Amino acid sequence: GYWRNDSLVFIGKSGPVYGYNNALNNYKKSYPDTASMGKLRFEVISVKKLSKAYYFVTGKWFLNKTAGNVKGIYTLLFRKINTEWKIVVDHSS
Repeated sequence: GYWRNDSLVFIGKSGPVYGYNNALNNYKKSYPDTASMGKLRFEVISVKKLSKAYYFVTGKWFLNKTAGNVKGIYTLLFRKINTEWKIVVDHSS
């Protein structure tokens, strides 16, 4: 669901990363194999319509891994591009 564009913004513990390819490369570095990925689960807290083209989503994420579980909060900005909803900003902490 991420926007495959250089204008995508992913904000994590190391700060903002711009562009789909940069965000994907960071993800692959952090989770090089299925063991390090663990099992990810999401809980949606709220969904707010900002306009016909934008939604703002807030939630919690939970990552269960062999090395220990971690959790956090996320906010997503969805934008309708053509006929598809895409994540254009992801802030996960």
